[in-house]
Amino acid sequence: MSQPAFVSRFRFFGILTVVAVYLLILVGGIVRSTGSGMGCPDWPKCFGTWVPPTDVSQLPANYKEIYTEQRVAKNQRIAKTLSGLGFEEVAAQIFAHPTQFIETDFNVTKTWIEYVNRLLGALIGVFIFLAVVLALPYWRRDPVVFWLTFASFLLTGFQGWLGSLVVSTNLLPEMVTVHMALALLIVALLIYAVDRSQLASEQPSGTIEVTPQVRLTFWLWVALLLTFGQIMLGTQVREQVDVVASAASYANRAGWVEQLGSTFYFHRSFSIVLLLSNLYVASQLYSTRNIKLQRLAAAVLVLLGIEIVAGMVLAYFALPAAVQPVHLTVATVLFGVQFLTIIHYKRQTKAGLQAGSTSVVA
Repeated sequence: MSQPAFVSRFRFFGILTVVAVYLLILVGGIVRSTGSGMGCPDWPKCFGTWVPPTDVSQLPANYKEIYTEQRVAKNQRIAKTLSGLGFEEVAAQIFAHPTQFIETDFNVTKTWIEYVNRLLGALIGVFIFLAVVLALPYWRRDPVVFWLTFASFLLTGFQGWLGSLVVSTNLLPEMVTVHMALALLIVALLIYAVDRSQLASEQPSGTIEVTPQVRLTFWLWVALLLTFGQIMLGTQVREQVDVVASAASYANRAGWVEQLGSTFYFHRSFSIVLLLSNLYVASQLYSTRNIKLQRLAAAVLVLLGIEIVAGMVLAYFALPAAVQPVHLTVATVLFGVQFLTIIHYKRQTKAGLQAGSTSVVA
């Protein structure tokens, strides 16, 4: 049975959007590793224009004061809104944080790195809007697919607004962490939507149905949540690196690691827990003799191996800038593959239960 055209179209744009999100995470990592986060001091424009300047002579002499004033005024409006909604503590933290008063010198390279980051974010918005349109046939066929895609679209819009808040607060650490967590949530929703959209037209794979194991289901979720926690820890370490790097004027990179706090050492040691838990899960998945699950388990171990090696390079070779975005991106891909593994495990165990019921009836 051939796939309906709308199924293949939705799958293409869904996968394209997931890939674009991962690419945006990679570019975002490059933005952080090069210190380009404030390359554009305003949002959504860059230095007040849709195409950023290429030379400081194109800016007014007091441009730093202008954009600092705009940033503070925006934060006042945001803080007032949040306070009105009952989030007084958050509002106070946003407005009182000293990073918003830091003036940033114009740097054409950093400006254009950040500008490319924003262009890619806008492109993702277009992709996910098209995915929502292409998900409309699922309204009756499988409403879950449509609503997952639509939820991803809404969250992407919120992510864009959150990105503007990250800029207005001059990379407030808590905002950067929430920004990363939301990106992972969008990835998970899109992966689930794309995978589920293929069910009705999926050909029998010939793989073995799996008898459900409550313990393995638990450990699959534990492994996923451990990865999520490790990424959040890594984001906080990245924030500490930014502080140390800024204080050192981005010089003497070899001494940065020594100045990092306990979060860095906990993050580094926590990788052992992550490795052991995933080795156990992989051994259990291999015992199922299910080809799909075995391949996913292998992918998880390969990605985890790359991630650990990248982390070791960062820790012992003075945090090379080229490795930092790779380390982050591989971690988020690992999260996505683990989530996909949970989806397929649940599906194969469901098939196993149905097969068992059929045999009992027969």
